[in-house]
Amino acid sequence: MPVFLLSDDIIFPPPHLAEKDGLLAVGGDLSEKRILRAYAMGIFPWYTEGSPILWWSPDPRLVLFPDELKVSRSLRQCMKKGGFTITVNTAFEQVIRSCAVIRRKGQSGTWITGAMEDAYTRLHQSGYALSVEAWDGNNLVGGLYGILLGKVFFGESMFAQKSNASKAAFVTFVEQIREKGVSIIDCQMRTEHLLSLGAREIPRTAYLKILQKALP
Repeated sequence: MPVFLLSDDIIFPPPHLAEKDGLLAVGGDLSEKRILRAYAMGIFPWYTEGSPILWWSPDPRLVLFPDELKVSRSLRQCMKKGGFTITVNTAFEQVIRSCAVIRRKGQSGTWITGAMEDAYTRLHQSGYALSVEAWDGNNLVGGLYGILLGKVFFGESMFAQKSNASKAAFVTFVEQIREKGVSIIDCQMRTEHLLSLGAREIPRTAYLKILQKALP
């Protein structure tokens, strides 16, 4: 399949035309309208500094259905002991900055470029992007951020500076949004971290059908 070059028009090719690795298109911009349109079609931006903007729609897709959330006994005990204070939307810019700068095992750099950071901060200011924070006293030690549209949460990134901090933030948030009717969490790419919490891969066709029902 060819990789499509985007124009100034906010139009994407159908996701099923993506390359085997999920790459669908290149170019365009990170405007609020374009990013939201991409998510609604099962597409997301992911690229590194110095590269053009790349748009992806992988098959299969890693997702978590809130009812399938898995919490280990040790993590539940940690949460019951009150090891962390979990908040929502109290430090979005700190969370996305931490996700960008804190190195992860096996990664040499970050895909959260300055332009991505600015774009998602604007989405936060518009009410679409949100953050979840894990605090140890007054210290931010973990968290995550993503986009909430309709009954779908599109997870973008998480970080931890203390063991179980990001997991505690994630579990607390999933349990909260499950009660509010969120039906699916898009985890995008396969990671062992998310698989351990109950995420699983489903075909892109199934994911897109769920999106159609869950988005306003």
